[in-house]
Amino acid sequence: MNIIVYNGRIVNPATGIDAVGYIIVRDGRIARLDTIGEIDEGRAIELSEEYEVDKMIDATGLTVTPGLIDLHVHFRDPGLTYKEDIESGSKAAAKGGFTTVVAMPNTKPVVDNALTFKYVCDKAKEVGLVNVIQVGSVTKGMEGKELSDIDGMKLNGLITISEDGKSVMDSGLYRKAMKKASELDITVLAHCEDINLVEKGVMNMGAKSKELGLNGISNAVENIITARDIMLAEETGCRLHLCHCSTKESVDMIKDGKAKGIKLSGEACPHHFILTEDDIPGNDSMYKMNPPLRGRDDRDALLKGLKEGIIEVISTDHAPHSAEEKSKPMEEAPFGIVGLETSLPLSYTYLVDKGIISLSELVEKMSLNPARILGIDKGNIDVGNVADITIFDTEAAYDIDPETFVSKGKNTPFAGMTVKGEVRYTIMAGEVTYEA
Repeated sequence: MNIIVYNGRIVNPATGIDAVGYIIVRDGRIARLDTIGEIDEGRAIELSEEYEVDKMIDATGLTVTPGLIDLHVHFRDPGLTYKEDIESGSKAAAKGGFTTVVAMPNTKPVVDNALTFKYVCDKAKEVGLVNVIQVGSVTKGMEGKELSDIDGMKLNGLITISEDGKSVMDSGLYRKAMKKASELDITVLAHCEDINLVEKGVMNMGAKSKELGLNGISNAVENIITARDIMLAEETGCRLHLCHCSTKESVDMIKDGKAKGIKLSGEACPHHFILTEDDIPGNDSMYKMNPPLRGRDDRDALLKGLKEGIIEVISTDHAPHSAEEKSKPMEEAPFGIVGLETSLPLSYTYLVDKGIISLSELVEKMSLNPARILGIDKGNIDVGNVADITIFDTEAAYDIDPETFVSKGKNTPFAGMTVKGEVRYTIMAGEVTYEA
């Protein structure tokens, strides 16, 4: 499909563009980009005829950016498709403005071999709504005993590994995985959790957990493994990305690690930089996620880390569950909330609209930086590049309603919250995959 997007505010951090103009998409790529201000409909029609355009998008008052990239989603396919599958997850991603997502391997069976890896990749291509980058597990079955077939998956296109949902507790085995990742030039995505310290915790360890009579998860659960993983990354030279950082100590360690020249990056999720344990109304499993909502000092440290560029990425940790599962008390319900359809408006509302970061910095954290961390040619709508584009309205305010989600999961603590930033179009490789 050939498309003209005109009169929108084009924000492309890779080239420093932040100006009104137009974009011509031809044969799946950016054929022309001009930041000359608004053009009238007559000129838009002339350009459409010149480039044999099939679709005209008047983006007056809208923001046009590179397609968003989420480094952290759970599509539950294969094996747990009652929670989500590749098609429903892809639809949710497209609706949320995402053109590329990174799917974690904790499925059934675990993505630990070339056959399962290829199944997900092939199914995602068949659905065709979003680029799905499948992660391979670090160990077979995510059991922490033997390395997965990383070489076999690499031959089929693997670019990242993770044991997300848990940590590899055997440091020697994890070091071997990191060495292999360094040799194969793939990124390690780390879920930092010392399982020996969790002790049946379901929320942050603090005054709120005592008030509710629930077992708590201390900052040390995350911090100890964060420190270990950074040290192993320094020793092995691998590229390490820390998932869903939640503690002030993690932010400090990332800052120190970067200063030492370690190939290190970190992400934060909207729920962690917006909510704290004080927002939990009671024994409500919509507020149960891993890592848990922390204290105000932790939340404020994440905001500072985002502002200063220490935390380079905003991701969702999109974790859909059934209504039945999340209706159980926190002691019994699974960890996780959905995020693909709320991440952009939440991030815009609580970061850009509040003056913590600029719109361009938001796009960096939700598109350009994730692409750089993965080493993929995305996050840049320069001429000649693949036309992955997100178009949204920063002034459109609405209340989050889980019943409107296209994800199978409706589990969110943000129901009823008023946000700004509504996605109007998502374009992947020149094809419109979502239109409001």
